[in-house]
Amino acid sequence: MGALANLPQPVLPEPADAGVIRAVSPRAKGEDALSRLVALVADDLQACNRTIVANMNSEVALIPQLAAHLVAAGGKRIRPLLTLASARMCGYQGERHIDLAACVEFIHTATLLHDDVVDESLLRRGLASANAVFGNKASVLVGDFLFARAFELMVKDGSLKVLAILARASATIAEGEVLQLQTQNDLSTDEIRYLDVIRGKTAALFAAACEVGAVVSDRPAAEAQALADYGTHIGMAFQLVDDALDYAADQATLGKTVGDDFREGKITLPVLTAYAAGNEEQRSFWRRTIEDSEQTDPDLDRAMQLIAECNAIGVTLARAAAFAEAAKSALQIFPASVYRESLEAVADYTVNRVS
Repeated sequence: MGALANLPQPVLPEPADAGVIRAVSPRAKGEDALSRLVALVADDLQACNRTIVANMNSEVALIPQLAAHLVAAGGKRIRPLLTLASARMCGYQGERHIDLAACVEFIHTATLLHDDVVDESLLRRGLASANAVFGNKASVLVGDFLFARAFELMVKDGSLKVLAILARASATIAEGEVLQLQTQNDLSTDEIRYLDVIRGKTAALFAAACEVGAVVSDRPAAEAQALADYGTHIGMAFQLVDDALDYAADQATLGKTVGDDFREGKITLPVLTAYAAGNEEQRSFWRRTIEDSEQTDPDLDRAMQLIAECNAIGVTLARAAAFAEAAKSALQIFPASVYRESLEAVADYTVNRVS
């Protein structure tokens, strides 16, 4: 994971600025940005969805059944949308980006299936998770199937450069997940280590999804790197907001059980901020609940109270806003266009979304 620490870091705002950022911003702004992006690549997205459905098919009945459950649960297809829009922004006129967008979605979905098993999650996007319905064994094996389908699509594309980008991202995601396991229940984890976790488990695929858009367009290395940087910063902001929402949203808004991170002892920035700001009694609470995993029913409310008292949500969202600004800055290498404008708006969406 050492290479992850070398990725560009945005300049973060002072903590005092964090107070102006609310934990839940208006839904309309985020939905408008995403809707504009969907409209721009509507034909490509429909073709991508057809590719996804076709490649989820199998003679083994349980595979399409479980896949259909995932499709029914919804999802915004943000990562494949970024692949499609990045390619179009780079002037690409072919169809390779469609299969690669589907490939990105397969990698993402496979990691979700595996994550829900590891985390013992019961909800995904507000519905029963696949492992809750079909069991852990089926979820792991179908996740493996989707990874295999992703690599079939990579091979079909025929570009070793594309294969290298997406294969490296897949390995990095696994590294990030393992690093998260190592930091779980460990309050000695510092913010740098925490950021390494989310660069690996979340930002790596965002970066790859964007970078391949430049590669299929045969754009210069500087533009491919700019899109990789954009994706990295988007992914960082996305995960920071997810971590904030776990302590600042209700279950209906979040689409999963609120407080999952707390119950699992995950080390996230809201917890690190509250622990650092706490007195000895408050730190003792965090050590008992997070490090020792000794939790009672009122503990989640107490955790959310302590997080609110030190504005840990505001601090976390300020970090996310800084990454979103860095993402927009990375796009300045590209000429103005409706695609660049829409991708910039999506950077803001990552901070303003509520689920």
